[in-house]
Amino acid sequence: MNIRKEILDELLQECKTPPDLFGEGGVLKQLTTALVERALEAELSTHLGYKKHESKPEGQSNSRNGYSQKKDQGDFGVAEIAVPRDRQG
Repeated sequence: MNIRKEILDELLQECKTPPDLFGEGGVLKQLTTALVERALEAELSTHLGYKKHESKPEGQSNSRNGYSQKKDQGDFGVAEIAVPRDRQG
């Protein structure tokens, strides 16, 4: 998969200095957080057999149960990640 140049241009549009890209509130940290959270949501949907905001399948006893906060350490610093939970953990 290739990321379209237009998407990268939009992400980098307001980056004027290295900290805008790599700093504490930089694009790299925001993008990493968003990608990890999206992947975790998809993993839970696959595990449970239904997507967020859908009705759970008949006979399914497990369900979503909020989020836990975790810290992710990377080259960009520490990012707070919202990890989705299910009742049967």
